[in-house]
Amino acid sequence: MAKLSISRAWDETRDVLGRDGRLLSTVAVALLALPSTVQNLVTPETRPGELPPLGSWLIVLLITVLIGIVGQLAIARLALGSQTSVGEAISHGAKRLLPYFLAMLLWVGPIAILLFYAAQQMRSPTPSGGMAVLFLVMLVLLMLLAVRLIIAVAVASAEPLGPVGILQRSWQLTSGSWWRLFGFLALFIVAVLCVMIAVGAVIGILAGIVLGPAEPMSVSALVIALITQLAVAAVTVVFLVMLTRIYLQLAARHVTVPETAA
Repeated sequence: MAKLSISRAWDETRDVLGRDGRLLSTVAVALLALPSTVQNLVTPETRPGELPPLGSWLIVLLITVLIGIVGQLAIARLALGSQTSVGEAISHGAKRLLPYFLAMLLWVGPIAILLFYAAQQMRSPTPSGGMAVLFLVMLVLLMLLAVRLIIAVAVASAEPLGPVGILQRSWQLTSGSWWRLFGFLALFIVAVLCVMIAVGAVIGILAGIVLGPAEPMSVSALVIALITQLAVAAVTVVFLVMLTRIYLQLAARHVTVPETAA
């Protein structure tokens, strides 16, 4: 296995962004930013720590997630270095949607359910110490698995594998690179949080002055949600391109995607 170099992946990411930035931006806006903006607008507002009541917003959320996955796979396809158009990349992402979606459900689903259960139990008037331990254990497990499976999106886009094969391949390739990948993931999470806080605060103030209070379904709320999602989409593109270049290093492959990946 090739030794992982985050700096090399970053240099290659800058090259990809400089060469295919317009194509990547088109996919990001259409499949990441716009659907997420709609989803934010239709999701009912709740108090911190509470979930919105069941409703049609869940259908919008599911559609947004599926479209977003297609967008991620399409961006990874473009970042692999193949001579692919936007339409071909999106078509490829749609074909690989089901295997990747199922792969994510296999490991994220059980952990998310247990985390949610433990969190709800801890909010009771007499929280159990066992639930607190379970919550912490699930958080640690989530972090460990997230790092080992971080390149799953690139694997799903580049290789014609099923759900289990995607997870096995990602696990295999990331062996021995946990700490470097953990550092990279931590930096990305911090970057996203900083972008969301900074953009949300600045745009919230400006939109409030120009367009009025950001009430549900108002123009002000739409502008804030759209600009925030555009900023997050931009950071996500960089993240996905980095993951793809990391995948290529770990897989010791040529830049060009094999025909069997279609």
